[in-house]
Amino acid sequence: MEYVDQSARFLTPYVGSGGRLRRLMPWALLGLMLSGSFVKEWTPLPESYMSNKRNLLNIYFVKFAWAWTLFLLLPFISITNYIVTQNALSVAQRLSTLLVGTAIWYVCTGLFLHIEDVTGVCYSSPALDLLHQEHSSKLLCRQAGGFWHGFDISGHCFLLSYCTLMIMEEIAVMQSMKTSKGFRLRNVINGLFLALSCLTLIWIWMFLTTAIYFHDFSQKLFGTFVGMSAWYGTYRFWYLKRLSPGLPPQRTALSSQKYNRSL
Repeated sequence: MEYVDQSARFLTPYVGSGGRLRRLMPWALLGLMLSGSFVKEWTPLPESYMSNKRNLLNIYFVKFAWAWTLFLLLPFISITNYIVTQNALSVAQRLSTLLVGTAIWYVCTGLFLHIEDVTGVCYSSPALDLLHQEHSSKLLCRQAGGFWHGFDISGHCFLLSYCTLMIMEEIAVMQSMKTSKGFRLRNVINGLFLALSCLTLIWIWMFLTTAIYFHDFSQKLFGTFVGMSAWYGTYRFWYLKRLSPGLPPQRTALSSQKYNRSL
């Protein structure tokens, strides 16, 4: 457990409210998308395990990216925000962030599928050489054994960029967490923090993999733009307003003293 505590202490300054990683992450994601797309278009890499959609990270993590993010953020926000604020209503308000994120995920993925459906046509083979004019929807096309080709906005680029930026915003509260005699509680918090950090690394790696191996440039650009816009519109605009879930709390000197006494 000492290793967990040391690892958490090492990472915390980089992800705090003024941390370099948190500040540069949007630009890093944009850079990864552009560089990965450049590789795909101009110097494509040979097929590899990561270019196979059946790779384990894609099957067990990316396919359930929002579920994994919720699974770890729910207890993390609940515990850390209560320790800092000592206010259950404030914690409930902050947890509504997850409801907002779920709504964004649901609406955007549904919209992407609709756009692909209305912009696509059905072909008889992956070579896209012969049209199936009688099939006017993706569902009917696939049921008939055809191949649907439309504007397939990258859901991976959207969701992985959004989840990464959301996690980076929420774990910034670690800068307000002070050491105390609550050994078990500290280990739980540090464990969740490191788990979220590892999950973020997976999302970034799979984001880069998507940029290198899959989708057209415009599809990845739109997906990344929507993900970053969702983050910016919430954490950089709406959450600054009074009628919103609010931003992760920052500890004041008074609350810090209260926290140390309570543990």
